[in-house]
Amino acid sequence: MRDAVTETFIHPTAIVDDGATIGAGSSIWHHAHVRAGARVGDRCMIGNGVYVGAGVTVGSRCKIQNRAMLFEGSRIADGVFIGPRATLANDRFPRAVTPEGELKGAEDWTQGTVQVDEGASIGAGAVVISDARVGRWAMVGAGSVVTRDVRPHELVVGNPARHAGYVCMCGRRLAPVGDAWRCSVCGRTVDLEGASS
Repeated sequence: MRDAVTETFIHPTAIVDDGATIGAGSSIWHHAHVRAGARVGDRCMIGNGVYVGAGVTVGSRCKIQNRAMLFEGSRIADGVFIGPRATLANDRFPRAVTPEGELKGAEDWTQGTVQVDEGASIGAGAVVISDARVGRWAMVGAGSVVTRDVRPHELVVGNPARHAGYVCMCGRRLAPVGDAWRCSVCGRTVDLEGASS
């Protein structure tokens, strides 16, 4: 039995390019591809068919579920959940060809970024468009399309994703109590600094 805390597991069908870094206790599962220059932190689970682009950073204790796509320019903090088939995009103005009809190369576009902060969750099939930031402990509902920044603890749903409330660190909805917000499930109180329902 392997020591899951310290031993790294890479499935034989996974591709981890030279120059990629995989942290202690992380698992890279079937048919995943981690590109050169990508950094995956400690104790992460990278699921079946996940793509982690060149230079992408993934913090520690993250779960990246099956078929998720983290394109170049993605920065993932510690404790982040990314659901199955979620996509972090990096091109706000995508075209296959230049205005002259030539196939575009790397020099023909400006790479965007997506930042996902500590503890945030991106639901199954969601898309986060380039140059958006998902704040700490925020939650993006399944199938949503994020076109703007998501505030810490904010819940967004739909296409385009819209404000639908606030969530606790445990993932349940918060309710306003005086100047703070409280979770009826775990009892935590969260200061959202002027957030409104």
